[in-house]
Amino acid sequence: KVAAAILVEQDGRVLLVRRVNEPFRGLWTLPAGFVNGGEDPAEAAARECLEETGLFVRVLGVMDVIAGREHERGADFIIVYQAEVTGGELVPADDADAAEWFLRSELPPLAFNATKKVLA
Repeated sequence: KVAAAILVEQDGRVLLVRRVNEPFRGLWTLPAGFVNGGEDPAEAAARECLEETGLFVRVLGVMDVIAGREHERGADFIIVYQAEVTGGELVPADDADAAEWFLRSELPPLAFNATKKVLA
C-alpha cells in the first residue's frame, strides 16, 4: 500500500489533523491517506488534504519518501509532499475531527513515526 501526505506550513505553523479512527485515534498527524489505484500520488495528497481540512492546496514537490509499515492496516510507503494553501476554509471532515495550525515548538501528541520524522 502507498499513502500520500501533505506538509503545509504557513506563518511559521504546520497544519495537522486529529484522527477520528484507530489506530492512534485522538492523536495528530499530517493530512494523508491511501493512494487509489491509477491515481497520481500528488493528486491523492491534495485530495486527502481537501477531504480532511477543507483546504485546497498546490503541491510544490516531494519532501520525502518513508518506507516501513507502522501498523497492520498501514501503508508500506508514504510519499510526503510540501504544499501551499490556495483556498478553502479550515473545516475538519472525513477521517479528522479537528484540523488546526501548530507552531513546531507547541506540537500536540503525534500519531505515526512518519509524522514525527517529517516534523523533526
